[in-house]
Amino acid sequence: MHYRLFHRLIPIHRNPSAYLAAASSSNSTSSLPNRTPFKPKTAVVLSKVTRYEFEKRIFPDFTEQQLKDHLESKRSDYDGLLERHNRHYSCVDLIERELRNNGIEAKVVQRFDLDNDLIGWADVIFTAGGDGTFLLAADKVRGQDKPVVGLNSDPNRWLKRQRIRITIAGHSEKLFPTELKEEQLLYHEHRFLEHMNEKLECSKPIDSDENGNIEVLPIVALNEVFIGEAHSSRVSYYEMKVDDEPHMKEKSSGITICTGTGSTSWHFHINQLSTDAVQNILSISNSLSSCKVPVEDTALIREVTKKFNESLVFDPSEPRMAYTIRDPIRNDVFSVPCVKGVAKRIQIRSRMWDAHLVIDGGFSYKFNDGAIATLEIHDEDALKSVEFD
Repeated sequence: MHYRLFHRLIPIHRNPSAYLAAASSSNSTSSLPNRTPFKPKTAVVLSKVTRYEFEKRIFPDFTEQQLKDHLESKRSDYDGLLERHNRHYSCVDLIERELRNNGIEAKVVQRFDLDNDLIGWADVIFTAGGDGTFLLAADKVRGQDKPVVGLNSDPNRWLKRQRIRITIAGHSEKLFPTELKEEQLLYHEHRFLEHMNEKLECSKPIDSDENGNIEVLPIVALNEVFIGEAHSSRVSYYEMKVDDEPHMKEKSSGITICTGTGSTSWHFHINQLSTDAVQNILSISNSLSSCKVPVEDTALIREVTKKFNESLVFDPSEPRMAYTIRDPIRNDVFSVPCVKGVAKRIQIRSRMWDAHLVIDGGFSYKFNDGAIATLEIHDEDALKSVEFD
């Protein structure tokens, strides 16, 4: 879930020539002393695939009238989709033209054509679309030496957005990412078999690797990582170790681990409180103590709610992760002292049968019984991005 990746994506209609000229001008860093001017010579513009294009790809033999009839049969607005498609490509043409006017060689591609050769060729990657297009580019750019500039086709300062590096151990086969839209459930639920080796499994430390296989995943997470059973109705069973704390056996609906960039998205919406919840908590506090918080003061309740919810968000450059354990089970066997917190290093050992480790809602890796994931922040993995005021 990526509700807002940037605090603001750059609206194209705000005269991109001014920004692009600044990018290629030695005066662009006048407000940033002791910085080397950024003068790109080559740029890739990654264009999103519009809904109109997507439908055309599915039905390549349709005439325009047939496509229109088909879309309207699904209660989709053909004219609106076509208008947004044309507006998007007007923006793409404008970006490409202004880049070339500023002496920057540009290549416009779509997601199917963005490969390592193109990324290596470009000094800078521009994305024309929304959060999803930016995430796609970010997932393919590994180091800090390749700036990624998000331009919003729907309507300077460099920022190091920390990303999560994931190392997998305890697996017996080569790991390959799968795009989430292509995934299918692999197994029926084994509700009771998970306890067959309970005693044996409990005796092994979480960081043991009986297979000797350790692999750093080629994709780093800009927003968040989700770990859990593929089917949302199944309980996720795992061991979790946060920093230097002892490992804990846990059952829940899965775990999310996010960066500062992702703290405004799924993490925020899982953990945010409503004004009703805050009012009820304060009312109970009043009844159990000598506190007399004026719970009927709606302005106060709104302000308390706002302050709490704002505390969930942290800066994208901070070298830490925030985790949330979703719907944890608590009983005599399973204890979850903290359902959310921050960490610099998290280890999770799977005891699941059809589990996935999902990166930024787009790429999924199998994460079944015995596999161990180590999640860390490394400064060299940070993404160099740019925002304009």
